[in-house]
Amino acid sequence: MKKTKSVLSVIHGLNRPVFTTREISLLTGKSVSTVTQTLNYLSRQEAFDKIHRGVWGKKGNFNAYDMIPFLLPNHQVYVSFVSALHLHGLIDQIPQVITCAAPMHSRLIRTRVAHYRIHQIEPSFFKGFDWHQGTGRFLIAEPEKALADSLYLSVRKKRNYGSFPELHLTKQFRLKKVQGWIELIKDPRVRSLVYAKLEALMKQVR
Repeated sequence: MKKTKSVLSVIHGLNRPVFTTREISLLTGKSVSTVTQTLNYLSRQEAFDKIHRGVWGKKGNFNAYDMIPFLLPNHQVYVSFVSALHLHGLIDQIPQVITCAAPMHSRLIRTRVAHYRIHQIEPSFFKGFDWHQGTGRFLIAEPEKALADSLYLSVRKKRNYGSFPELHLTKQFRLKKVQGWIELIKDPRVRSLVYAKLEALMKQVR
């Protein structure tokens, strides 16, 4: 007979605030339905919160960004555009929707903690991100890539993503890095338009 582990012991062993029903099922050896029943019970005891379908969080120990790795189970997703620019301190505006990039069709995902707008980025441009502050909790674009992503998206379909009324460039910000990311855009027309957007933006902030 297959030995099973308790749901609580496995969750505590994960050492992170957000987890899925499926992974707890695999780690405990229990069925998905059994784990779901247990988590629903624990949720009623206010130990956990159900964030989204099949995704749970330790009550009081997670925030909206901890949900990022679980938005698209089969694809990497990183925070970018205005959300990343805000987290890096380049803009003061707090986005109402958390903006992310992924190499797949754009979509809006609504959860109990936040709404996430995922924008499609071409595979050759899906780079320039790392774990936020080394925490391992979610991926985020570096400042220069977040700006390049925003300009890229403003050219493709979202004009408002290229407007930055209060852009604060830090001493660490490198314009050449932005230009390097733009060079990865394969479509020459789009690349040229993004360069033009960048040039116009730099004239505004200087």
